[in-house]
Amino acid sequence: MAIDTASTPPSTTTPARLSPRDRLVLFVLCAAQFMVALDFSVLNVALPVLGADLGMSQSALQWAVTAFALPSGGFLLLFGRIGDLYGRRRLFLTGLALFGAASLLATFAWDPASFLAGRALQGVGAAAIVPTGMSLLTTTFPEGPARDRAVGISGTLLSLGFTVGMVAGGVLTDAFGWRSTMGLLALFAVLVLPPAPGLLPESRTPERPHPDIPGAITVTGGLLSLIYALSTAADHGFGRPDVIGTLIAGVLLLTAFGYVESRTAAPLVSLPMLRRRTVAWGNLGGLVTFSMMSTVVFVLTLYLQETLDLSAFRTGLVFGVQGVLSVVAGAYTPRIVGLIGARRTLVASLAGQGALTAALLGLDTHTWSVWLATAAVSLASMCHLGAIISYGLTVTSGVPDGEQGLATGLVTSTQQVGLTVGIPLLGVLATTSSDLMSGVHTVVAIDAAIVLAAAALVALGLRVSGAVEAKPVGAR
Repeated sequence: MAIDTASTPPSTTTPARLSPRDRLVLFVLCAAQFMVALDFSVLNVALPVLGADLGMSQSALQWAVTAFALPSGGFLLLFGRIGDLYGRRRLFLTGLALFGAASLLATFAWDPASFLAGRALQGVGAAAIVPTGMSLLTTTFPEGPARDRAVGISGTLLSLGFTVGMVAGGVLTDAFGWRSTMGLLALFAVLVLPPAPGLLPESRTPERPHPDIPGAITVTGGLLSLIYALSTAADHGFGRPDVIGTLIAGVLLLTAFGYVESRTAAPLVSLPMLRRRTVAWGNLGGLVTFSMMSTVVFVLTLYLQETLDLSAFRTGLVFGVQGVLSVVAGAYTPRIVGLIGARRTLVASLAGQGALTAALLGLDTHTWSVWLATAAVSLASMCHLGAIISYGLTVTSGVPDGEQGLATGLVTSTQQVGLTVGIPLLGVLATTSSDLMSGVHTVVAIDAAIVLAAAALVALGLRVSGAVEAKPVGAR
């Protein structure tokens, strides 16, 4: 019987020791991922000050976020595959340089147009950095304990970057103004870019097939439309004509993409890859853990400040505890993966996240609830980070090096869509409720139910025979 590489735990006798050069490579790749994660949240609390300074209306402020989210999510799959075919290192370095230059443009923006141009170019740079950085990591570190540890560190910094951004954004804006948040990102790029060319190995597939132009157009257009619709709905609801139109366009374009890929000799996305159970069910777990955790953080922020009247600083402390425990989870998750395997870790993490989210149903209007909120969201975040790390390992396990860019592009696309979809779909139930407390309870109940259901589905979907999962990606 063939061995199920996705479910068999890595050998615990092989040490996950990294050479000094490996550690430097890991530092460069993780610092770049941390920088991008920081960009997702560092500007949030600065938006009112930014709008007043640049003369942007309240309705236009959403574009400070959307201008980054659109290209950063829309081009992930395309850039991941371009890296596979033409050089991951080259595209990673190009993305870093573009991200740094765009951050400087946003830092010194003189009007809304120049600022939004900087944000959009940051998004394009991020779309090049994330999938190529992840695939450089998975091709540099062989499958097993070394990769588990590397992906664990990367996942920890991804989660920590988002949390640090929420806290650092407020501190920097109060002390130095909103421009310092963009300046911080430019500084990161300046620190990471110089050592990268001498440390990172080049890698790409030996073949150079003709590019799949129809596939690139349909998938990129579909993702751009979907992310725009969901990002806009988060602020304005689903009733706007542009939201409805782009949502329909996104679904139609992604459907057309599936049709195109099934009839293309050299597809942008290999359909056998999508049919791999580890890829399909692993990405479902990733989509759920990202979307539902972002929703919990959103509604808890509203609850702590509007129901319990906590200051922004004290609210930041609650999520600071969450960040610390996420780091702890990042340190121990690779060991758990080594003991029980990535897919079992994924299922257990989703179940834990769902159960701890359900504990938030005990929140009420009394001040002691802040302790319940802190404990439950922090422990749920530990499970969330376990799911982040294990779903990435599940999806990329057993995938040939030549298609790691595609696999990691799927992982990061799932991450981006997950971060985008949760708040407009569920968070609106809290913001539109006549009673915020009941709205929070409704969101928490639905959120927990979705995560627990996903844990059950992923457990069922990944219970497959080794003979199927051990096949090469292109096997029939």
